[in-house]
Amino acid sequence: MILDFELGDKVYNPSAKEWGIGQVQSIIKEKITVNFQNVGKKVINANNIELKKVNDRN
Repeated sequence: MILDFELGDKVYNPSAKEWGIGQVQSIIKEKITVNFQNVGKKVINANNIELKKVNDRN
């Protein structure tokens, strides 16, 4: 599995859009720590939850 995220990337969780936009804080193997607008910091297991990058057009 290759993760296409870098520190500082803006992302969202398509299955929990109410969390808002998040910023990637750290990446350790498949664990991604994201600070979301509406729910604060979450540790996401990339094997279980697929994050999407926010495009400049969004």
